[in-house]
Parts: sequence; C-alpha cells; structure tokens
Amino acid sequence: MNTPKELKYAKTHEWIREEDGLYVLGITDFAQDALGSLVFVNLPEVDDEFEAGDAFCDVESVKAVSDVMTPITGRVVEINEELLDAPELLNEDPYGAWIAKFEGEIEEELMDADEYEEFCENESEE
Repeated sequence: MNTPKELKYAKTHEWIREEDGLYVLGITDFAQDALGSLVFVNLPEVDDEFEAGDAFCDVESVKAVSDVMTPITGRVVEINEELLDAPELLNEDPYGAWIAKFEGEIEEELMDADEYEEFCENESEE
C-alpha cells in the first residue's frame, strides 16, 4: 500500500494536503484498491458548501457506488475535471489525481501516514 508521508488521512479513506491556503482532497490507494476499477466520478460543483462528515461526491466502480466524505467544513473552489472523462486516473495515481480543492477548516481528527497504515491493517483484519 502506498501511503505518502506528507499527507494526512481520514478514517473514511480520503487524503488531504494543504496547498496555497486550500485543502486538496482525494481517495487513498487503499480505497481505490478496495473499490476496484472506477468507471464514473460524480463531482461536486464549484461553490458547493459542505460540513465535515458530509459526502461531497461519489465514485462508481464495477463493484459499487461509494460516497467520498470531507473532513472539512467549507466551500469547493476547484474540481478536477479530468476525472469526468478519465475516472480511472484515481486507480492509476490516487495521490496525483485529486478530486476537489476546498477552502475552509478541517473539523475532524486526521491521521498521519503511519497511523493510517495501522488503521487500514486493523480494518482489513475485521
């Protein structure tokens, strides 16, 4: 499992990176692997507002449709429109293929890479 050390992670399997005062969100390698081949991404709209814990988009794989949650209370300022035509980018490069950029505040406790890897190991054992 690929878990970049510079990112923070949510228990719902999203990664977060602060960049120029914004928060960039995507799904983790663990999540994309569990989902399988992604065939569709339902992105939020720019200016949509969310509370921490809300589903801000969903991804559809050959297995199921899954919500993607945000640990941020704030507003979407940019979406990765490449994903509309190429949702498989989330499988190919989950840490390069971000989903959305937010302005706002992180409201949930996030994990560092080591904590997230341990969390995933425990979740896999259940």
